[in-house]
Amino acid sequence: MYIAMNRFKVTRGSEAQFEEIWRTRDRRLTEVDGFVEFHLLRGPEADDHTLFASHTIWRSHDDFVNWTRSQNFRDAHANAGDHKGLYLGHPQFEGFEVVLEN
Repeated sequence: MYIAMNRFKVTRGSEAQFEEIWRTRDRRLTEVDGFVEFHLLRGPEADDHTLFASHTIWRSHDDFVNWTRSQNFRDAHANAGDHKGLYLGHPQFEGFEVVLEN
């Protein structure tokens, strides 16, 4: 199993707009082999931002890599640059191989 996360520092006051973009976005994930689950996570607030993370679970690292090379990935991210003012800096990617689970 593989977990892929992107962390976003969303500008204070833009949280509802950021959430709505994700709520209405066509992520195209369910059409991809190996996709298991998606969550949008809202984290702690700082003076200038609120931390969010997109969290996906994949059967394997290879399934995730295949997603990033697919047309579905390009389609799902086609308008990502349109919302740069909503967050500070670039999203930070973190990928994890699951080594233990219950």
